[in-house]
Amino acid sequence: MKVSDILRVKGGTLYTTHPMETLQRAVETMSQFDIGSLAVMDHGELVGMLTFREIIHTLARNGGALGDKTVRTVMDDHPMSCTPETELEQVRPMMLERHTRYMPVMDNKMLMGVISFYDVAKAVVDSQNFENQMLKAYIRDWPAEDETQPAARAR
Repeated sequence: MKVSDILRVKGGTLYTTHPMETLQRAVETMSQFDIGSLAVMDHGELVGMLTFREIIHTLARNGGALGDKTVRTVMDDHPMSCTPETELEQVRPMMLERHTRYMPVMDNKMLMGVISFYDVAKAVVDSQNFENQMLKAYIRDWPAEDETQPAARAR
């Protein structure tokens, strides 16, 4: 299974912000749409990712206040990314090693979408469930032994 399969199921909605947007406004957007990340775009290019992790770190450092900070001051400006052709078997260890919950999907310099660790886990579980159903159907339709053939003799 490839990352493009996840994007196809997820749909084309992409939530973005600008690096000079206030952190407060970015948090409001994330809350409004119940999302855990925003792709940070400047002049049509991905320049970073803002996730709830950066927001929580900022709140912890500032005594629970966001202050007048901009997205640029707290965003991850070197997010790990993948391509639509990346296999899920490659994405899972990448996300686990860097504790990444959200990964931009890039086709050259074009942002195609963002996948979450949840999206990856769901795709794996769905794939395993489908495989289990196919195996169960195969076992149910297992051909019965032909009664006219002699049973194999034990030696």
